[in-house]
This record gives sequence, structure tokens and C-alpha cells, in this order.
Amino acid sequence: QVQLVESGGGLVQPGGSLRISCAGSGVALPDYAVAWFRQAPGNEREAVGCVNKANSRTYFVDSVRGRFTVTRDNARNLVYLNMFRLKPEDTALYYCAIGEQFTCSGAPSGLTAYDKWGQGTRVTVSS
Repeated sequence: QVQLVESGGGLVQPGGSLRISCAGSGVALPDYAVAWFRQAPGNEREAVGCVNKANSRTYFVDSVRGRFTVTRDNARNLVYLNMFRLKPEDTALYYCAIGEQFTCSGAPSGLTAYDKWGQGTRVTVSS
């Protein structure tokens, strides 16, 4: 059974940093491009960024570019979303996702390219 499990969320002060992870179970994440999304209360789910499988190149949406990075730990079958200079507007439930047809050739958009989603991990940015 293929599962994605996010973890590492929590409460962080504005300007702080946090790393959340996406673990693959029953799936080898190095074989997939992996996307990150988030959903704030009352808002639609939105793309954050992604990492491709070929060379680990990454792409991000404008609101987080320069503050967030995505890295892989292939030996542990993990993908990390590293978040820096966090803002209150980054508060959301964060999800990772993969899809057989998803390649991460640019900043992700839309929700239809993904076959599997994790359950999310909550990030709260507040003083």
C-alpha cells in the first residue's frame, strides 16, 4: 500500500525556520517528482513547490521563492520542505504529493496531476 506521511509541523515564531518531511511507504520517492502544497483555514489548497526526480531541480511559487527549499534524503526515502523566514501567512496544513504523470518541470499548479497525497502536517506561524 502506497502511503505518504508528512511530519515535523508545529508552532514557530515569525522569522523562524522549520523543516517538515514527507516519508514514502510502499513507494520509492527517488523514482518520483514530489510536490508540496498547503491549505490555510478557509482557503483552497495551493501549490508551494516541487522537486524533480532527474536532478533534484526545484521550483517554487512566487510567495515562497527564496524562503523555502526542497531537499531529498534518498537513503531514508524522505523529501524535506525547508522553510525559512516564516511569516504568519505561511500558516497552513502542508501536504506532499506524487503522481505518475507529474514531472516538476516548473512551479506546480492545479491539483489533478497527483495520484497520492499525504494526510498533512500543520504549521502555525505566530508569536
